[in-house]
Formats: sequence, C-alpha cells, structure tokens
Amino acid sequence: MPYENPEALVSTEWLAAHLEAPDVHIVDGSWHMPAAKRDARAEYDAQHIPGAVLFDIDAIADTGSDLPHMLPGPEDFAALVGGLGLGDGNRIVVYDTTGVSAAARVWWMFRVFGHDDVAVLDGGLAKWLQEGRSVSDQPVRPQQRHFTPRVNTFLVRDYGQVRANVERRREQFIDTRSAGRFDGSAPEPRPELRSGHAPGSLNLPYTAFLNRDKTMVSADAIRAALDAAGVDRDRPMFTSCGSGVTACIVSLGLYLIGNKDVPVFDGSWTEWASHPDAPIEPS
Repeated sequence: MPYENPEALVSTEWLAAHLEAPDVHIVDGSWHMPAAKRDARAEYDAQHIPGAVLFDIDAIADTGSDLPHMLPGPEDFAALVGGLGLGDGNRIVVYDTTGVSAAARVWWMFRVFGHDDVAVLDGGLAKWLQEGRSVSDQPVRPQQRHFTPRVNTFLVRDYGQVRANVERRREQFIDTRSAGRFDGSAPEPRPELRSGHAPGSLNLPYTAFLNRDKTMVSADAIRAALDAAGVDRDRPMFTSCGSGVTACIVSLGLYLIGNKDVPVFDGSWTEWASHPDAPIEPS
C-alpha cells in the first residue's frame, strides 16, 4: 500500500531532476551526537549537494536554554532561515549525511513555523553518493529572503503538557529511544541523566521506521511497527526521544501514512530526566 501523504518524502531521482528548479531550495540538516566526534560543518564544506545550505539545529535554536537545540522563537527562526535564502514560496528539501535522521527534525521545525512545503530526501546524502550523483565543495551564498512564521503550537509538546498527560493519559506517549534505554538496562548517552521511561509511555524505536540503507520503510511496515508497539492510530499521540531529533523520524513516518499532525516533545528525555520530580520507571 502506498503512502497516504507521499509529499513529505522525495527520492534522489526526483531531486536530481529538480536541482535547477528556481523554487526548490536544498538544505543540509546534518547533526551528530558529541560522542560521534563528527563535524557537520566540516563535512558540509567538504561536500554537499549542489546549492545546499547548512541548517545547524544547535544554532537555529533557543540558545538561551540549557537544553540542546530547543525551538527558537518565531522571529529568530524567520531571521535565521531567511538569511539562508529560505522563505515564503520555497519548496524546501532537507537531507542529512546519515540517511533520514536530523533532516526529519528540520522538516518538523519548518512545519512548526507554518511552512508545509517541505520534504525529506529519502536516504539522504549517503544514497545520493552511492548513486554517483554530483556534489560540490563550493561555498553557497544565498540571497536573503522573507520568511513569514505562522506558529503551529499543536505540533509541539512541552514539559508541563507531557507531565499532565502522564497523569491523565489523554495522548499516547511514544518513546522512540532504543529498548535498552527505555527499560533502563542501557545507559543514556548523556551520563548525567537517569535511565528508564515515563509511566504509561510506549516504546517504538525510531529504527523500526528505517531500512538498512536508512531510507524510510513502506507504509505497511510503519503500520506493523505501530501495531507491535501497541500504538492506536485512531487515538491522539506525540513522540519523544533523547533530545527531540529522532522522534521526528517517527512523526514523519506517521505523517506519511495519514497521521499528519503528530506533535513532538521538544525537550524529550533530556528535559524529562532533568526534572528531579519527574516520575520514571523503573524507579
């Protein structure tokens, strides 16, 4: 069965055919955990899809927050993406160097700020390179564009909302971290954080939505993963992960199969586990 909303994902073939289209703007949204010891900026400078600009989720963020890459305010977002040449009327295509990962976070961010004409490149730069497609090391000098932010607050959950939901269970809390991190048997990458999960949350690792080549799985496979995790597609839900990045992969997958407006807990486990009074299982 095909995706119900396929417009959120584009193929490498599609992008190659539209590289010169004036309304298509390409974004490298790569990001890596500190432990990976990878420099997204250096990798972008060395090679990127021609015309792509780099979107740094740690810079286009609320830099006054102690939490990593939290959403910025709408005016800051508009100014920063406008400086990248991204604005009203653009068809934005986001990729990253690891397949579909941080690109999904950028896709979600644009939708939070009211820009729905945005898609993720299926398989990312890795697939693009595997197919022998062109890359560039030339600097990109975008022209400033106007971006009109129209905040869709429904697509975001904050700590207060999530804490209230743990008590009331009105929405399904989908935790997309690994099974080991969810059950507390594996340590958190951020060693200062407690391990475990929020009471009542469901574990659906984001990896269930990705093929071995890091392309998105089929619509049938997404539905099967939801069923296996005990997720009811007909009930409200939101996603969470370690710091609000890979949760967006699951929200993207849900969008593809018809659940278009699945919010993300922006602070995710980093924020939850930082609160000393936040309930965590196993205790």
